[in-house]
Amino acid sequence: MLENLSKTYSPKDFEDRLYKYWSDNGYFKAHVDKNKKPYTIMMPPPNVTGSLHMGHALNNTIQDILIRWKRMDGYEALWLPGTDHASISTEAKVVEKIKSEGKSKEELGREGFLEEAWDWTHKYGGTIKNQLKKLGVSCDWSRDRFTLDEGLSNAVEEVFIKLYEKGLIYRGDRIINWCPNCRTAISDAEVEHEDSEGHIWYIRYPIKDSNDYIAIATTRPETMLGDLAIAVNPEDKRYKDLIGKVAILPLMNREIPIIADEYVEMEFGTGAVKITPSHDPNDFEVGARHELGQCIIMSEDGSINSEGGEYQGLERYEARKKIVEDLDKQGYLIEIKDHQNAVGHCERCNTVVEPLISKQWFVKMEPLAKPALEAYRKGEVNFIPERFGKIYTNWLENIKDWCISRQLWWGHRLPVYYCDDCNEIIVSRTKPEKCNKCSSTNLHQDTDTLDTWFSSALWPFSTLGWPEKTEDLEYFFPTDVLITGYDIIFFWVVRMVFSSIEQMGEVPFKDVFLTGLVRDSQGRKMSKSLGNGIDPLEVIDEYGADALRFTLVTGNTPGNDMRFYLERVEANRNFANKLWNATRFVLMNLEEEIIEHELNLENLEEEDKWILSRLNTVIKDVTENLDRYEIGIAAQKIYDFIWDEYCDWYIEMVKSRLYGDDKESKEVAEKVLLAVLKDILKLLHPFMPYITEEIWQHLPKTENPLIVSQWPKYRDDLHFPKAETRIEFIMTGIKGIRNARAEMNIVPSRKSTVIFVTEDEGIKDIINYGKRYFINLASAEKIEILDNKTNIGDDNISVVLSKCEIFLPLKDLIDFDKEIERLEKEREKLESELKRVKGKLANKGFISKAPEKVVAEEREKQKKYEEMMEKVLERLENIKSNR
Repeated sequence: MLENLSKTYSPKDFEDRLYKYWSDNGYFKAHVDKNKKPYTIMMPPPNVTGSLHMGHALNNTIQDILIRWKRMDGYEALWLPGTDHASISTEAKVVEKIKSEGKSKEELGREGFLEEAWDWTHKYGGTIKNQLKKLGVSCDWSRDRFTLDEGLSNAVEEVFIKLYEKGLIYRGDRIINWCPNCRTAISDAEVEHEDSEGHIWYIRYPIKDSNDYIAIATTRPETMLGDLAIAVNPEDKRYKDLIGKVAILPLMNREIPIIADEYVEMEFGTGAVKITPSHDPNDFEVGARHELGQCIIMSEDGSINSEGGEYQGLERYEARKKIVEDLDKQGYLIEIKDHQNAVGHCERCNTVVEPLISKQWFVKMEPLAKPALEAYRKGEVNFIPERFGKIYTNWLENIKDWCISRQLWWGHRLPVYYCDDCNEIIVSRTKPEKCNKCSSTNLHQDTDTLDTWFSSALWPFSTLGWPEKTEDLEYFFPTDVLITGYDIIFFWVVRMVFSSIEQMGEVPFKDVFLTGLVRDSQGRKMSKSLGNGIDPLEVIDEYGADALRFTLVTGNTPGNDMRFYLERVEANRNFANKLWNATRFVLMNLEEEIIEHELNLENLEEEDKWILSRLNTVIKDVTENLDRYEIGIAAQKIYDFIWDEYCDWYIEMVKSRLYGDDKESKEVAEKVLLAVLKDILKLLHPFMPYITEEIWQHLPKTENPLIVSQWPKYRDDLHFPKAETRIEFIMTGIKGIRNARAEMNIVPSRKSTVIFVTEDEGIKDIINYGKRYFINLASAEKIEILDNKTNIGDDNISVVLSKCEIFLPLKDLIDFDKEIERLEKEREKLESELKRVKGKLANKGFISKAPEKVVAEEREKQKKYEEMMEKVLERLENIKSNR
């Protein structure tokens, strides 16, 4: 006996120990090995100040499954981890910290503030990495990168300079998303749109030198202070006579032209729109076409500036209130209607974002978008699921120039210098000694930093040493697959693709596997405000990492949101416990001497061939599923094989051999039990790495740890279709007998004769072979095989199989007097229930007053009781006539 595995499955006893063992022995570390094919995944870098949430747990579990599988399958598998400096969120946290200490960002100055930011990062930056380790991620921590590393910072400067020199980066005035609280431009990715109840204000704009007016509708009346025109559609007959005339801007008494532009939708609002080029992206384009100029009426803090006349100094929403009051007083306000609007909020501070014209740095996107679009159309980049390719193409086809400058201090500072004397712009890694144009030495660096996405766009190659030509870069790039959420296709995936094509000449990855959101059991997004978030670390603490991992990938399909139930985690812990106990059974029944001998296929019995053949098919299927990223399907197939076929069937089938006197048959059973268990552990390891490694290290003859053992392969010599057919017939028969007995509430200890009726000689042969299984697993006392059912009689339970019928004599199974007594009591109970429900439904007051749902439920109960009564009466009649 070889049993030394703990009696109880307790993940806490070994999970941390095993992770340290893997890490200390360098099993996560990848090497440049030209004799092996590389397989590379780059971890989407979580925010340096972040904490592990269910989305991280799902995303990283999928990555770990793929990397562990490929590592076992003979690839040199690199999973490169890292974190993002997350400029806005980190800066916000540091500002909050120093504010609590009675200091301000401005008082500290840039250098002092950056010291605080680095201290914060060093203190909290490792939190999520340590939490990921609890999940079991097998990434190469020796290659851990941070977006503000010196190497990655060099890559950022290199790309900025290259794009600038090609004319693809420029400085200009354009509409951007502005957060009045964070005081910076923010990217589309950092804006969260929330539906909110708002209003549309309808306002009269008088026509100059007439008593007429033109009505416009707006959701942001405070921006009217910056109106420079009114636009109508050139095809709109209502306004043809007004085109070219002048309107008077209410409250400001400024003359503004009425212009024609196809941008205006005739059906929306009044068909006439106010044009505010400095505070709306669409108006900006209209203004540029008609050379309207600019009028910025809002300061960086969201208050009205000097262009706003008497409203100067008012906060934007205070200004809105006052403006609406004044419009009403002066007779300009026509009406106010309720309106639901999607309002953009800063994802960091939840402040409503303001579209604002600002002098910023931009990347020209059209020349970069075309190759990225072409790469997808050629099939060089694949989306899983494919439907997300439409989002990718749609965004690239309608792309706008990318604002890359941020008014922050934490991040990559722009490598841009300005001459204080002649305003020359010099792009350089280091501060030039003098101005290229006027030779002045009065130069200063731009204070802005780059958008976080600018550095993370370079992640697949900057992490491997680019712009240097490193061995890692040559060997591991391009990567194989990116696993990320479907919500950042635009913001990150697209940027990595065009950046890689521009700098490396090829796409950064072949496949993009998109995960959905992990929602709560009611289907709601997990959030602090709802209080429905579930901490993965708490789940791991209670159930173990393996149970959490398996829950996240089973029943989950790419690109679709999933609901998270703790009941499923508990069920998967029970699955782990089932495997643990099955292993203990196998180990307790292994004899020392059988370990030294290989499995001989010549001595296999039918159930041995069946389990090996089924395992062989599962190996083939699971490998193909993983190749197609059907991770949930692969996990389910492994689960079903382990629980149903190995534990519930094969182990039960061979118990009689393990406890019997036939030494040769016993040894074969032991060897098959062990061989199948080893391959089970290999298949399950990527999904549940801890329990499988712990069991593996207690098995005999396992030289290498499971993490670097060889992935099982399909073998032609282990395909036994005949044995599968024979054993599956026996299993179907046993299931049929068990189900029939269960329906009759017959206890397993009560044995009966089992009569098989068939004329098929092949089936007779299977039944003869399987007699011991029917006796051991179907409570059979003896087995009879007949050609027909002429002399069987009617007093039987029957089970129908293909080309065969099974009969169980009732006299062996039932005490007729007791059964009649039981059925009579059941009949009386049903009569009482039927009387009650019929009385209720006959009551007109109940029918008229009760909710429709309640009435329907009562009718459903009546139907159910009548069906049950019919079966009870039929059963009573059958027993009484056959006793």
